[in-house]
Amino acid sequence: MTSVFSKKDFIATKWFTLEKITQLITGVFIVPQIFNTLGTIDLGKLKFVESVLGMFTPLFFLGLSAICIREIVYNPKKSSLILATAFYLRLISWLVLFIAILIYFSIAKNSPLTSLYLIIACSYFFKLTDIFEYYLLAKKWTKYIFISKIISLAIIVSLQYYGVKKQLDVYYFAKLIILDFIIQGCIYSLILKHKKQFLFKQWIFSWPLAKSLLKMSFPLILSNSLIMFYITIDELFLKYFYDDYANGIFATVQFLVIGLSWNIGFSIINALYPSLAESFQQNKKLYIKKMKQLFKIMFALGIAIAGFYTFFGNLVLDTFFTASFAKAKTALIIFCWAPLFVFLGMIYEKHLINTGNLQKNVYRFFIGCIVNVILCYLLIPILHVNGAAIAVLTSHFITNIAYIFIDKQSRKQLVSIF
Repeated sequence: MTSVFSKKDFIATKWFTLEKITQLITGVFIVPQIFNTLGTIDLGKLKFVESVLGMFTPLFFLGLSAICIREIVYNPKKSSLILATAFYLRLISWLVLFIAILIYFSIAKNSPLTSLYLIIACSYFFKLTDIFEYYLLAKKWTKYIFISKIISLAIIVSLQYYGVKKQLDVYYFAKLIILDFIIQGCIYSLILKHKKQFLFKQWIFSWPLAKSLLKMSFPLILSNSLIMFYITIDELFLKYFYDDYANGIFATVQFLVIGLSWNIGFSIINALYPSLAESFQQNKKLYIKKMKQLFKIMFALGIAIAGFYTFFGNLVLDTFFTASFAKAKTALIIFCWAPLFVFLGMIYEKHLINTGNLQKNVYRFFIGCIVNVILCYLLIPILHVNGAAIAVLTSHFITNIAYIFIDKQSRKQLVSIF
């Protein structure tokens, strides 16, 4: 990696990846115990609520992450103005959505999941502070992100362990999601205040900049909405055709593949994106070399994840989960190949951001969404959770691999890289 990426890039990636590996190690031991404590039905309820609200995350986040990081890299002197504007945009968005949620549940008074919906919705308010990560990532100060997340992880894992031992209910574990974001936000604020990067009292909202950011991020809002829909649609179909137990089984598969291993690749790509943005602006030849090496790294990581769960997935489920989760075995072997496709798609998305072709992100996810809906409708009634795994894996392949070869310009760019 250091042959084309700088030492600073490598250090940034190291801290980001170390954080995800630490989460993986702790997650292996504590999360299965939480799943076992809640049981497949309560787990299914929690994950269903997270998935339904997750469909609105593009409106909560407004697609500003990568756009703000790129703009801070390109215009470092405007960092404070960019972050302040992004913060207020997201705050307004959260207020509108939260009021809409309150109005909905005031009408639908008898919903048994109302409290869970409100708890998870509140957690998005405290997640507003992750805009500080935009700045830390742009500056390649991932060491501080690591410090923040590890401190928060230590506290939350301790409280989760307490909840497991006391056999506490699903609402306790949902509230820990809020606490996690509060802790991280406080630590980020203290770090940036200590380093004297911003005077928070002087943060101002720029309407011209807000319009510019939203115009740039609009294709990401659309594509992220499609992503959340085609990721969530499996759980909606499982809920419709079966019950919370089926969602609990599929949530276990998603945790093992996405919650543990997927995040490692995500962290590497995000940590290296500022370097890609710099090279795209200053040295196109170096940019192509970096893209090529990153493709190779992510391909190898995707194969490694798929190979691990293919050969050891059953052992993981038998060792860390109760017998009620046994039906996840086949679905895990199917779905474990998804990271291979998604990692390559993540790199492609960063390239689209750099080239200003984000409309293609909308096209590819729209196609993937349609494919997933059709396959869910056809496969889930017949193959249960395995049908959901096949449907989402196929949609990932079409969205992240097939589209690149279908699109003429993307195909030529891929050929030029290799």
